Amino acid sequence: METLRVPKRRVSAEVRLAGGGIRRVTLFLAEAAPAHDGPERPSDVLNGAHDFIPAFDEDSQRMTFLQRGAIEVLRVPRGVDAADADALSLPTEHEVQVHLADGTVLSGLVSYLRPPDRARLLDFLNEPAPFFCLLEAGSVSLVGKRHAARVALASG
Repeated sequence: METLRVPKRRVSAEVRLAGGGIRRVTLFLAEAAPAHDGPERPSDVLNGAHDFIPAFDEDSQRMTFLQRGAIEVLRVPRGVDAADADALSLPTEHEVQVHLADGTVLSGLVSYLRPPDRARLLDFLNEPAPFFCLLEAGSVSLVGKRHAARVALASG
C-alpha cells in the first residue's frame, strides 16, 4: 500500500480562521505542482478546487480539515510561496493595507505579472482566485478575498 502514497512535503503555517482563531498547522504539499514547474505551493492548494484542506494541527497534535472559505489569512515564511518570477518581465507592485472584516489591518506588498491592459490593482483583486499573496516582512500572507473588507493603497 505504501507504493500508492503520493510523496508530500510538510510546510508549517499560521492560519487565521473566521471568528479570530489562530492555529499553527502543518500543510501537506506535493513535490510537483500540476499547474506550474516546481513544488506545490500553499497558494495552489488554497486557490484549488477542494473545499476542505487537510492539515496537522500542531497545538492539538491531531489531523484537522480546514474549510477553505473560513480561512481569513494563511501565513508562511517567505520563499515557501514565491510565485515563479519571469526574469524578462517587471512585476506591477503596490504597497497596500488590507483591512479585514473584523478590523485587523495587514500591511505589505502585492506583486503580480499581468498584461498591460489588465495590470491595474483592481484587475488583480477581481481575478477569480479566492486568495491573493501579500508580501509582509519575512512572510507571505495568503489573504482570503471574502474576508477583506477593503484594500487601500499605502500612503507614501
